[in-house]
Amino acid sequence: MRLARRLIETQGVLQSPLFQLCLGVPMGADADIEALLMMRRYLPDNARSSAFGISRAQFSTVSQSVIPGGHVLVGLEDNLCLGKGELAPGNAALVKRAVSIIESIGAEVATPDEARSVLGLQPRRLN
Repeated sequence: MRLARRLIETQGVLQSPLFQLCLGVPMGADADIEALLMMRRYLPDNARSSAFGISRAQFSTVSQSVIPGGHVLVGLEDNLCLGKGELAPGNAALVKRAVSIIESIGAEVATPDEARSVLGLQPRRLN
């Protein structure tokens, strides 16, 4: 993050990045609020962030990221289970659980078009 910040501030190489903060990887950042807040502290001004937790840290990371204003990422590439011993039948089940967590803490889930806007993507065109 410090390198990215320097590239933004001194080189103009990166423009309005979205930082993906990964928590819970062995030998990486712990999957706790202290690690997440420390990483967010080093983000460039006005940077957007999204956090994701590996394995059993996936769903606790959802609320930890949303509460201070970040976005979330969930998916089978990071976690295969909905709960202990309960395999997720697909990404949709993980997303549904994340939506439930986000709404339970009083936050709003972005629509697909809002998410595309946050990511700087073009609106989806239906043929």
